[in-house]
Amino acid sequence: MKTTTLTGIALALATGLPLSAAGGPATHIAADRTAAAFAKGQPLIETDRYKVHASRREAPGQAEIHDADTDIIYVLDGAATIVTGGQALDARVTAPGERRGASIDGGATERLAKGDVFIVPNGVPHQFTEVQGPFLYYVVKVTANTAERER
Repeated sequence: MKTTTLTGIALALATGLPLSAAGGPATHIAADRTAAAFAKGQPLIETDRYKVHASRREAPGQAEIHDADTDIIYVLDGAATIVTGGQALDARVTAPGERRGASIDGGATERLAKGDVFIVPNGVPHQFTEVQGPFLYYVVKVTANTAERER
C-alpha cells in the first residue's frame, strides 16, 4: 500500500470524513526516502492536520502526552511493550502541546508486534517500556482541530 493511501485512510478514519474529503493534494514519498527515514527514525511529512513518521526504536522511551495529536501506530517489524493511561511522572512541556515525563504510574500494558495497529487518543500518556528491535512502526498523527481542543 502506498504511503499516500495509508495516510489518507488513517486521516479519514480518525476524523470520520469520507476518503475524498480527507483533504489536499496527494503526496508521494518514494521508497528510498522512506527507507532512509526508517534507518534514523524520522518524520516523513508534517502538516497542521496530520503527520506521518517513520519511527524506529531500539530502547525504551520517555512518557509522552500529545495535547492535540492522536497517534495511529502500525507496526512493521520488531516488538515492544507500550503503557497507556495512568499518570506521567515528572512531566514537563517540551514543545507547544507536547509533554514528556520520566515514566508512567499506573496505566495499561500492551505488547505490540508486527502487523498490529494501536491507537493512542490525544491527551493519553503513553510510553514504550520494553523494545525488541529494531522496532519499526509508522505513526500517523491526526491533529484535533481547534474547536475540538477547546471543548
